[in-house]
Amino acid sequence: MRSWIYLFAAIGFEVVGTTSMKLTHALYPVAGLLLMYVMVGLSYYFLALAIKHVPVGVAYALWEGIGIVLITLVSAAWLGENLTLEKGLGLAVMIAGILLVKSGTRKGEPEAGREAATC
Repeated sequence: MRSWIYLFAAIGFEVVGTTSMKLTHALYPVAGLLLMYVMVGLSYYFLALAIKHVPVGVAYALWEGIGIVLITLVSAAWLGENLTLEKGLGLAVMIAGILLVKSGTRKGEPEAGREAATC
């Protein structure tokens, strides 16, 4: 369960880091870059923690897929970017793919019959 919390923390940090690029570009470029680097670094750190118990392919697909969906929604809601029908359909397809990837993950079953490596 803790690995899933790490994965969702990684997604949250990715969304904040990516969004901060656009928000602070004009106002506070140096602070914005620092915030972005810290958030992206934390995102990778928590992703690394998550893949100790979540299969790498599943973790990466969820990290990128949910991140893209959330960043698109944040940019439409707070940054005034357009969310067209095509983008909406693309997001729906991504969400369906994320659900399929997640549904293919069985609890407690090591990947390909091997034990997960521990660090």
